[in-house]
Amino acid sequence: MPATFNKLGLRFTYPDNWTVDEAEALGGSAAVTVYSPGGSFWSVSLHPLETSTAALVKSAVKALRETYHELDEEAVDEQVGGKKLLGADLNFYYLDLTNTAQVRAFAGENFNVVILAQADDREFEQIAAVFQAMTVSLLANM
Repeated sequence: MPATFNKLGLRFTYPDNWTVDEAEALGGSAAVTVYSPGGSFWSVSLHPLETSTAALVKSAVKALRETYHELDEEAVDEQVGGKKLLGADLNFYYLDLTNTAQVRAFAGENFNVVILAQADDREFEQIAAVFQAMTVSLLANM
């Protein structure tokens, strides 16, 4: 049975065996992260409309590049739930494992939204559809 997150102006469903971390929200940021039992995560954050989605993607990629120095990046534009998402797919090594991260940004009515999904490649293959379903549920409620 899926669980529902409904705070901070965000509403989405996620697997009920995943863990929600609202620490960033408690610190004043409009952000929440949901972790899989295997350690993968899907994170969503809200940003002012004045900050372009392209700038948000660029900033997210820059932050990941600072952490993971050997990072491969591919620009991505996609339509999900009738919304245009701008983003990047990223591949890198961490703890001797290959990892994939997806950054997506879109313009909301009152704010711009950034989604970051990340997993080691073994788990990513298994839960990519879960990440997609969470994104679709978020978009449906925006």
